[in-house]
Amino acid sequence: MCAADGGEGRRRDPVKGTMAERLTVLLGRRVRRAVRAQRSHDWDISYAEAEDGTRLFVKSLPRNAGPSAVLTSEARGLEWLGHAFGSPVLEPLAWDDRILVLPWVEERDPSPHAAERLGRRLAGLHLTGADHFGAPWPGFVGPLPADNTPSRTWPVFYAEQRLRPCLRRAVDQGGLTPVDGRTVEKVVDRVAQLAGEPEPPARIHGDLWNGNVLWRGKDAVLVDPAAHGGHREADLAMLTLFGLPHLERVRDAYNEMAPLAAGWRSRVALHQLYPLLVHVCLFGAAYRTTALEAARAALRG
Repeated sequence: MCAADGGEGRRRDPVKGTMAERLTVLLGRRVRRAVRAQRSHDWDISYAEAEDGTRLFVKSLPRNAGPSAVLTSEARGLEWLGHAFGSPVLEPLAWDDRILVLPWVEERDPSPHAAERLGRRLAGLHLTGADHFGAPWPGFVGPLPADNTPSRTWPVFYAEQRLRPCLRRAVDQGGLTPVDGRTVEKVVDRVAQLAGEPEPPARIHGDLWNGNVLWRGKDAVLVDPAAHGGHREADLAMLTLFGLPHLERVRDAYNEMAPLAAGWRSRVALHQLYPLLVHVCLFGAAYRTTALEAARAALRG
């Protein structure tokens, strides 16, 4: 596997052979079967089983796909997040530039106890911190590129490396009109005034919607990150955006370990604007109204 500090992973020819054969080489142990289950964005999802009965979850680029750093970026982000003490992130078992292998998670119903534990572990992850805003690898949110060039200032990073490129794409693709774009541009231009007191870079998941939280009964684990050094309020705002079971329990437990700064509620919409723009880029005008509502709420503070 490739370490988050830039070490090289096991490099094999990833396209030859069946998926089970490719996984056997990558893992260094026999995988007796692998079944392709679905397509998600630009990659395939498969379920596999090792000879000892261990179940695996596999993301892979299609055989005819060109080079992409998307799975490499995810793997490096998972390992980097996993370096935090008590991290709630599911770490990869193996990966190369076309395949990412994760442990299979047997999901259970969410419980208040698991939610409280998740809140504490998420606080610990954030408090581990980062060297800067951004990350030392190419970023992606889903299949979309995200500029991870290191920055010392969060308002500049968020405005110029998250909001503005995503806004440009949303307008170019027709998900937002030019008039809509000018509304969002007002937020981009005022991020420094809307951001609250400066905080050091946190080690954040970066794509923390409900679907990326897997409940296991006693706890929960996080998957599919867009990991980078960012603002910790972003993860909590995204949990709020798409809903999470026992969200108040998560937030209360989080606040016991890492109290949120004064005025955090007034900044929720500011942090939700980026994932909503991402959804406009991916799914079109269906998210236009929600994105514009978030922009206007962010401006009201």
